[in-house]
Amino acid sequence: MGPLAFIAAAIAVGLGAFGAGIGNGMIISKTVEGIARQPEAKSTLQTTMFIGVGLVEAIPIIGVVLAFLFWAAA
Repeated sequence: MGPLAFIAAAIAVGLGAFGAGIGNGMIISKTVEGIARQPEAKSTLQTTMFIGVGLVEAIPIIGVVLAFLFWAAA
């Protein structure tokens, strides 16, 4: 495969991290908006936010695993 596997690995990690960064920013900003509108719902909103952030963070981890697989195939 050669250098194309390394480029594929870099793209997988880079796009995964980019997407997760945007997703986390959106989740946290909407949580802050919700807390500003309803301060009494803070604990519920934070719990939901942490679950959402955890799910979003799975994407870059999968990207890193794919990068290792691409690298191993080279």
